[in-house]
Amino acid sequence: MASGLPIPDACTPGRHALATRRLLLYTPVIKLDVLAAFAAGADPDSQRWQGNQLDQVVPDPDVRRALLRMGPAGVTPRWFFKSNPELAEPSEPGPETFEFMVCIRRDTGHYAGSLELDHEKGEIGGTLAPDHRGQGLGAELFLAGAELAHSHAGLPTVRAGTATANLACRRSLERAGFVPAPGPARHTVPDGRELETVWYQHEGTASACARP
Repeated sequence: MASGLPIPDACTPGRHALATRRLLLYTPVIKLDVLAAFAAGADPDSQRWQGNQLDQVVPDPDVRRALLRMGPAGVTPRWFFKSNPELAEPSEPGPETFEFMVCIRRDTGHYAGSLELDHEKGEIGGTLAPDHRGQGLGAELFLAGAELAHSHAGLPTVRAGTATANLACRRSLERAGFVPAPGPARHTVPDGRELETVWYQHEGTASACARP
């Protein structure tokens, strides 16, 4: 990735980096990366489908907007880190069976969303921040998810489930080359609500990314 932005441009042990035409994704480097990724999907429209617990969202809308105006270290103003030094601390990757990546826009360097891959289940999920929806970026995000699964994690098949009524997500998956697949008809989100779901899958050549 020749983005010119101060982010990882290659995979290293326990960490991944990849790019689409308009997005850059990488394993969080600092704690701000993680918090901004949570903020991207914490708005009411997103939580209608995700139903996350409070430890995975940023409830205050003003804080969410402020975080999403930031970017990785080198893009975020120094005064912000002086006021919030804990957010400049390193972020360590989670368990080996679970990949979590933060997403930023290539043109602005601002945080734009997140991507997740569960190795054991072979499933991905992702979200975009409100200002980045309705622009065709969802398809790019899920294309990145397919690449992460096939070319980085070595999975020949990757699946994604979404609420039947979430037409925007379904269209994005279809544009990314995912096709309908069998799966559970209902899913209980973390806040206890049960949603009707549809499932998709993507096939590709499995290989592991080159890492030192």
